[in-house]
Amino acid sequence: MSVHLFRELERLKTRILALGEAVDRQLQNAITSISVRDSTLAAELAAHDDIIDGTEVDIEEECLKVLALYQPVAGDLRFIITVLKIGNDLERIGDIAVHLAIRCATVFARTPCLVIPDDFVITAAHASALLQQYLHALTTLDAEVARTICATDVEIDRQCRRMFDTLKASITAQPATANDMLDLLIIPRHLERIADHIVNMAEDLLYMIEGRIVRHLR
Repeated sequence: MSVHLFRELERLKTRILALGEAVDRQLQNAITSISVRDSTLAAELAAHDDIIDGTEVDIEEECLKVLALYQPVAGDLRFIITVLKIGNDLERIGDIAVHLAIRCATVFARTPCLVIPDDFVITAAHASALLQQYLHALTTLDAEVARTICATDVEIDRQCRRMFDTLKASITAQPATANDMLDLLIIPRHLERIADHIVNMAEDLLYMIEGRIVRHLR
């Protein structure tokens, strides 16, 4: 590997990790804004999302530049392909976090007494921890942690289904708040989508480390 290519790859790794940390903060702030009903924090997330979107585009352009200039092969090529893919997944997680926070803030402003299912705190914390585990695996190139993340997806799906059922039961029990509860059904759906994106990134990390495509094999 040339010195110039090595430096470019190190720069890409630094930038994708920084993007991951920014998205992690975005997700944690979204969870906090919902838990404590902080509409101001929810509104601030939108401004931060613009920065995340711009960073993801910059990383994509850098990847394309490296591909064009150096024509990397083998592990270097897999690394660039993986960065391209996980950059997109990270950007989507950021978007989902913002949408979730703003939607919930709107519902709480309309109906302040609305109660969130207890499962939200557990499931949201699980999703956030999963993202942090992934970022650690990406930093250390730990294939075993990546495999563990893929296996954990089933538990998150189960938690989201339980929360969905709780919200549906609340709609039946409290018809007066049915419209608000219907809006809150996005919570389990969005948390499940976030977990799906993290699993996608873990599968891509396994491809980068081992050169083996593991999608659809679980």
